Order: sequence, then C-alpha cells, then structure tokens
Amino acid sequence: MATDKKLSFEDALEELEKIVLSMEEDELNLEELVSRFERGTKLQRHCSLVLEQVRTRIETLKQSPETDKPADSSSTENEESTDDNDELLF
Repeated sequence: MATDKKLSFEDALEELEKIVLSMEEDELNLEELVSRFERGTKLQRHCSLVLEQVRTRIETLKQSPETDKPADSSSTENEESTDDNDELLF
C-alpha cells in the first residue's frame, strides 16, 4: 500500500469507508477494533489535510487577476446575452 502522504484522496476515502463498514458489520475483537480505529483516524486526518490544501488552492485562484483565470462556459453565456450589444461584459 502507498504511504499516507502518497495516498490519493479517493483511495484514502475508499479505505476509510471499508474500515467503517467492517467495524459496523464484522464481529471483531477489541484489539482489531482499536487497530482499525487508529487507521481510520489517520485516513480521516489525511483526507482533511488534502481537502484543506485544495480549499487553499481554490481561494488563491479566486483571488488571482482576471487574465490568469482559465476560460469557462460563463464567457459563452455573456456572449449570447449580449447579442444585441456590441460589447462583452466580463
């Protein structure tokens, strides 16, 4: 298995879901429950960290100048809504 730092968000979330399901459905001894709880806690922290990093990246992109933003479908909407006008609204 990949180390936690190299584990993708999706893989970590999938493993966490499997751990939760096994803890709910399987009859496990106390030691196994604690072991799975510990692993689940690490995975939850990893997922939270990845989400925080993504949130920070998005906030940074939102604050960048208009010229640095990638084109999106909203520019097409602006063009369609200004057919009567010769100007585009940005």
